[in-house]
Amino acid sequence: MTTTSTPYHPGERAAQARAGRTERADHAGRSIRRTVPAVAARFLAERRMLVLGAADRDGRVWATQLAGPAGFLTAPDERTMAVAALPAGADPLAEALAGPARVGTIALDPVGRRRMRLNGRSVPDGRGGLRVHADEVVANCPKYIQRRTPTDRPAAGPPRTVAAGPVLTTAQRLVAATADTFFIASTGPDGSVDASHRGGFPGFLEPVAPDRLRWPEYPGNSMFLTLGNLELDPRAGLLLPDWETGGALLVTGEARTDWSEEARQGVPGAERMVELTVTGVLELADATPLTWTDPEYSPAIPR
Repeated sequence: MTTTSTPYHPGERAAQARAGRTERADHAGRSIRRTVPAVAARFLAERRMLVLGAADRDGRVWATQLAGPAGFLTAPDERTMAVAALPAGADPLAEALAGPARVGTIALDPVGRRRMRLNGRSVPDGRGGLRVHADEVVANCPKYIQRRTPTDRPAAGPPRTVAAGPVLTTAQRLVAATADTFFIASTGPDGSVDASHRGGFPGFLEPVAPDRLRWPEYPGNSMFLTLGNLELDPRAGLLLPDWETGGALLVTGEARTDWSEEARQGVPGAERMVELTVTGVLELADATPLTWTDPEYSPAIPR
């Protein structure tokens, strides 16, 4: 739980101290709000996609995506985000979001390399969408966002399952090995959920085995919201969008951080490594009615 003196819970504090970033985290923490400022409301209204993390009915954590025309995200007041979309029936979070749920969200602007996180409590709005009451609003830096422009796919159908299983297939491991972006959902000690973004050159996400994925943690904003959650609760969900087809690969499992110098040797820019033990995989076609242009890689990615 956070306190009045800090916006961080004990897991985040532990990760910050372990990394020697407590002072930087205190400075960055001033940007954590409980309300949606006017500039953030305008940002939301322009977005075409929202990444959302939550736990399913069995307690497994997943990250998924919702999409719509500009305006499908709005902030009707400073404590609320309205989302004019719901996960389809094939989505692992469809059942959980049919009722009240703790959620973590991230609205991404790949064109302008901007992002905003809003974490809180969602309820169905009765009109095919969600209303999310904000507990935490965070504007993040542009690091590691690949520049892309969206294009509508008028012929896109509803999301449908291509494959599901306990581990990654050979083809799915290739998808992971060539990804330049993924999103990760994690949970806090009070049941809160956070959704975050990771970017790098293809190959930065490594499929070590059918049941293991590994990636480097590059220098960030020093808040350690994701790694702080993982310090206390290893449950995590990854979303790998297929930017070319509108499909998506969703992975759930348990993640642990390796803080040792040995783990990051030979990985340019890595400050630590994270490894996810995979317990479930869902591959969706038509996960979103959008495709995106080829990436312009972020200049922040270590070479």
